[in-house]
Amino acid sequence: MKYTQLGRSGLLVSKLAFGAMTFGSGNIPSVYKVGQDHAQELVNHALAAGINFFDTANAYADGLSEEILGRLLGSRRKEVVIATKAGMRMGPELVQAGLSRKHLFDACEASLIRLGTDYIDLYIVHKTDPFTPLEETLEALNDLVRQGKVRYIGYSNWPAWLAAQAVQMQRERGWAPFINGQMYYSLIGRDIEHDTVPFMQNGGVGLTVWGPLAGGFLSGKYTRHHLIDPEHRLSGFDFLPHDKEWGFKVMDTVKDIAHTHDATPAQVSLAWLLAQPHVSSVLVGSSKLSQLEDNLNASGLQLTVQEIATLDELTRPAPLYPNWFATKLLDVQAAQALDVR
Repeated sequence: MKYTQLGRSGLLVSKLAFGAMTFGSGNIPSVYKVGQDHAQELVNHALAAGINFFDTANAYADGLSEEILGRLLGSRRKEVVIATKAGMRMGPELVQAGLSRKHLFDACEASLIRLGTDYIDLYIVHKTDPFTPLEETLEALNDLVRQGKVRYIGYSNWPAWLAAQAVQMQRERGWAPFINGQMYYSLIGRDIEHDTVPFMQNGGVGLTVWGPLAGGFLSGKYTRHHLIDPEHRLSGFDFLPHDKEWGFKVMDTVKDIAHTHDATPAQVSLAWLLAQPHVSSVLVGSSKLSQLEDNLNASGLQLTVQEIATLDELTRPAPLYPNWFATKLLDVQAAQALDVR
C-alpha cells in the first residue's frame, strides 16, 4: 500500500481508502446490504492490506454505517483515519439537515456516539447548503476543531467557486482550513478537471475520489443487454449520469488494456485514477470480499505511459468556455520559452 499527505497537512492516508457506504440496511437495498459479520471480514481484509483511511457518513443507512464501522474498528481506532460527513437530512424536522451551526453541532455529537469515539479525524460537509451563510458553516467547523471533536475538515460535492471562497475566508479569519475535497471522479466522469482540480492544486486541497467505478459500470460486469438485471446495483441506484453507449465503447478499450496486463477492467479504471498526480486517495467500497480483493490489487498495477495517454484521449471532457478561449489564445512564444505544455 502507498500513502500520501492529504492536502497541505501532516495527515498520512493510504492511496486506497475503504468506503463503508454499503454497511447496514435501508431504503436503497442495492446499496445498503452488508451486515456486521460480513463487514467485519471486509474491514479486517482492508486493514491487513495496509488501508488506514475509512470513510462513512451519517446519512448512510440512517447512521447504521457509522455504528457498524465504529464497532468494527474498535481497539484499532487510533491506528486509522476516520472520515464522516454531515449535511444530508437526518429527520423530519426543518433543523435536521443542512450546514447551519445548530445542525453541524448536533450531527457531530450524534456521529461521535455512533462511531464510539471522542474525535473525528476528518469531518466533511456532504453537500452545499444555499440556506445557510457560508461564514456560519465555516465558523461552526472551526469551533468543532478548536473543541477537539474534529481534527481536520473537508467538503464534498461543492463547486470550485464556492470552495475557493471558503478557503479564502478561512485564511483571512485564521480558521481551520479545508484540507480535503471529496468529489466524484472516474474515467467516464471527468467534469472536475475543468475547474475543481486546478483550484485544488493551487489551494493545497487534497482530492479524494468517490464513485471511481461509476457505480460499478467500470467494473466491466455490465453489458448492453442486462443493465436492468435486478441483482445489479445500477438497476436500483443509477445515480451517476453518463451516456451508456459511449461508456460501453470506453469499456471496450479498458478491457483490451486489462487483457494485456492479465488484470480486470476495475483494476485498470482504478489504476488510471491512481496515476493522476492530483488524486490523493481513491475510495473503494464493496459488498463482497472478492470485489475488495480485486480493487486492492489495482494498487500494484502500473499502466504504461501510452495506455494512460490512450485512456486520457478517449475520455477527455470537452473544454468549457472560458477555458477553451484561454487555451486558444495562449502565448505560444512565451510557452515555448518557458517549456510549458
